[in-house]
Amino acid sequence: MHIVRLIVMILAMNCAASAQWVNLKLPNTPRTPDGRPNLSAPAPEAADGKPDLSGIWRAADGRYLQDLAADLGEAPLQPWAAALHKERSSALGKGKPLERCIPHGIPDGMLVRNFPFKIVQTPDIVVIVYEEFNHFRQIFTDGRGFPPETTETWFGYTIGWWEGDTLVAETIGFNDKSWLDNSGHPHSEALRVTERFRRRDFGHMDIQITFDDAKAYTKPWTVFGNR
Repeated sequence: MHIVRLIVMILAMNCAASAQWVNLKLPNTPRTPDGRPNLSAPAPEAADGKPDLSGIWRAADGRYLQDLAADLGEAPLQPWAAALHKERSSALGKGKPLERCIPHGIPDGMLVRNFPFKIVQTPDIVVIVYEEFNHFRQIFTDGRGFPPETTETWFGYTIGWWEGDTLVAETIGFNDKSWLDNSGHPHSEALRVTERFRRRDFGHMDIQITFDDAKAYTKPWTVFGNR
């Protein structure tokens, strides 16, 4: 299993990410004596006692998945997928979905530092709203399983459950048109993605992502966050 660390960091609530974000001090934001958001304060709890992942988040640095994979060597690609990835990389990402204003996919939508995403958590559903193109995902945490059949979509169909203080989200039902990252790691419609979200404190969250796609990769592979 390949392991790399990725971190996402909550945006300071009194700092603007871009011109459209309001400079607003939220009353529930813990602060240091000088008035700055205390990102090391304990993670908040939801009404049901689970860690509350709600907030506006962004990648802690500007690195994409291909940079992380480079730390470990190549991802375990099947020959056809390796050839396609090489072609996309050589073209410097030309033809990527972003050029046509279609979704980044999973996990690429959470890896772009300049585009934050918002998590809204309730007991039965967790919604991830992306700044770029206003796309959204739903993680159903109401105990349901996967439906007998799924329609192939950009973000697939996601169910989730809690393991201690970690939200586990499993997704199937992808189309094969999105890229896993900006360099063009491909996938097939057989892709299954398992994400593990753990809010370490008020301002930091670890995300572990496992890709399982026997048509495109020789074995499952994992990236895990701490940058």
